[in-house]
Amino acid sequence: MTSHSVETTTHGRVLVENAADPHSGRLLVACHGYAQNAEAMLEEVRRIPGVAGWRVASVQALHRFYSRSQQTVVASWMTREDRDLAIADNIAYLDRAVEAAGGNEAGAIVFLGFSQGAAMAYRAALCGRYQAAGVVALAGDVPPDVKALTAGRWPRVLLGAGVQDTWYTAGMLAADEQFLASRDVERQIVRFDGGHDWTDAFRLAAGRWLEAFSR
Repeated sequence: MTSHSVETTTHGRVLVENAADPHSGRLLVACHGYAQNAEAMLEEVRRIPGVAGWRVASVQALHRFYSRSQQTVVASWMTREDRDLAIADNIAYLDRAVEAAGGNEAGAIVFLGFSQGAAMAYRAALCGRYQAAGVVALAGDVPPDVKALTAGRWPRVLLGAGVQDTWYTAGMLAADEQFLASRDVERQIVRFDGGHDWTDAFRLAAGRWLEAFSR
């Protein structure tokens, strides 16, 4: 048996919500977690204090499927199969999503990811075409392929983790912090009372962190 990797064209879904001030020049690109979708991610991001000052692009992963209830279309970024090809496809897709959301005119671009989407936020910021001003990673680790990079274009990073999170554990958070320290990355760590999810405490911290880009 011979296995072939066949390139094809597919279409992704990107929801864009303009900032209250059309001249703010700030773009927040959001990547959802496994079995979520762009609408759910946009709803979470809307609840970050001060986010109305940003144009928000919520990017839906390319691999769509139905939720267990069969009522909602959800998506994932990749599986372990043909992983390297999927990573390259997703980075190219995020580049085009940023372009569609007005990235060429943005003065500051921040990538935000939750869970599986955190890895894509890191990849877009470090490997994509657009220079990132920051990364917000909630409940997701720095992926091995990003850690292997030798490029020195790291932006500032906000790491968020729930103290009861059994997926993104305290050990994984410590490893990420150690790695970022080894690269002299400006970083902030937010530990909050919660599990593998969003909380108001993290949203408040994220809103304060994002304020720096409005100055």
